[in-house]
Amino acid sequence: MISNLHYISQGETPEEHLENIRRMCAAGADWVQLRLKNEPFETVLETAKAAKDICDAFQVKLIINDFPEVAKKVNADGVHLGKQDSCPLEARKLLGPDKIIGGTANTLEDCESLCEKQVDYIGLGPLRITTTKKNPSPVLGAKSYRKLLSSLSAGGKSVPVIAIGGITPSDIPALAESGVHGVAISRWLTVHPQPEMIFQGIQQHFLEKQL
Repeated sequence: MISNLHYISQGETPEEHLENIRRMCAAGADWVQLRLKNEPFETVLETAKAAKDICDAFQVKLIINDFPEVAKKVNADGVHLGKQDSCPLEARKLLGPDKIIGGTANTLEDCESLCEKQVDYIGLGPLRITTTKKNPSPVLGAKSYRKLLSSLSAGGKSVPVIAIGGITPSDIPALAESGVHGVAISRWLTVHPQPEMIFQGIQQHFLEKQL
């Protein structure tokens, strides 16, 4: 089951990532993506081991960004692959049929390619420019999500789509109306003094749309 709300970890150091992951798990997260950039493999691996312990304690799914090998070593629930990362088909061979594999997309062609590679979900965006990426793809608006999802559906594709990129709670109504399965949020959740309120509100919003 793909969650409606993905927390993408954030922090200046691996320790801050872990601190924020623990805080989000305690606040009600059910899906966490460890996203460490510009760190050596061993640092990512050790941080992932600690993140797995935290997520297991709270019964939260852990997804590793960019590193299928790390996901396998720590027995994470899956991996999320950017457009320049490993091929989802190769990750599937490494991780097996039971792990979750997600991929990043910016265009209809990206989405169709990921569907052909049998990903479990697509992270589509960015909705707007975000500081978490140095070289973001062109931004999409809520109308673009609706158009892309309609085209995917018309082509017989039914992979859950998660909106990504600079999303805040004020964006949720329009995104939910567009038909996306859920959203991924990083900075807004990290800096919010009461993230539990955000988790409850967003998850309830998408639940109501699916009834």
